[in-house]
Amino acid sequence: MNKDSKIYVAGHNGMVGSAILRCLKKQEYTNIIVKTHSELDLTQQSETERFFRAYKPEYVFLAAAKVGGIIANRDYPADFMYENMILEMNVIHSAWKNGCKKLEFLGSSCIYPRLAPQPIKENALLTSELEQTNEAYALAKISGLKYCEYLNKQYSTDFISVMPTNLYGINDNYHPEHSHVLPALILKFHQAKEKNLPSVTCWGDGSALREFMYADDLADLCVFLMNNYSGNEPVNAGTGKEISIKDLACLVADIIGFKGDIIWDTSKPNGTPRKLLDITKSADLGWTYKTELKDGIKSAYNDFLNRFGSK
Repeated sequence: MNKDSKIYVAGHNGMVGSAILRCLKKQEYTNIIVKTHSELDLTQQSETERFFRAYKPEYVFLAAAKVGGIIANRDYPADFMYENMILEMNVIHSAWKNGCKKLEFLGSSCIYPRLAPQPIKENALLTSELEQTNEAYALAKISGLKYCEYLNKQYSTDFISVMPTNLYGINDNYHPEHSHVLPALILKFHQAKEKNLPSVTCWGDGSALREFMYADDLADLCVFLMNNYSGNEPVNAGTGKEISIKDLACLVADIIGFKGDIIWDTSKPNGTPRKLLDITKSADLGWTYKTELKDGIKSAYNDFLNRFGSK
């Protein structure tokens, strides 16, 4: 990308999209296009096509998506499949039809099989069954990356896919039911501290292992890959480090200053037992993450306090 290339960031108000926008501005890219949902509904094919015909972006970061945690994915599978699939197909198709030089599709590590060998390599895709609790979202994301791959093969486009691990950071979603695990824990422990509660109850038994990546690190990788990678196989985005949910809860409680007990509700699901990405590909390309988990959580919690105060 040149500094004055016409760049469209889809989903710029979300955590990932806003991080990509910050990264582009920090690196002095000057011709960035953004549209709010009220200005452009990407689930509407006619609106999406009109936008691409009018603006003709040269580069597209597709970070727009309907996202949520284990509860939301379990309760609204039809919504997650439909909204994500139609949105990504509209954007990718319109980008191709209007001569986009390069598109980067943001997926998720949940595309990989539930019991894939660890750490998970990109070629593990579609080798066995998905995790049932987020199967609908995973299928939509798999469709998006496969459509990019098929366009590359059939029409010689340069569309790439990035598969991030669990993300957190500035501008995260703290909905009490629809957020991901780390922001959900921040909200739980913050509210418990504010109300001086004796305990906090968390889902599962805490044994599941997860990898977490700070959203601004992902954004830096996304811009790096736009400039340095082409290929049909997705690129994993992660840190190569994992932590149990139990240890994560203790870490969040310590950072927030909650002194009470942590109770585990084993009647609730754990989700995938382990999900660690193999990050050899991004490392071989010359990129590495910068933000350690403890520092990232502190930054995320400060952002939470700035946005919500004593929520």
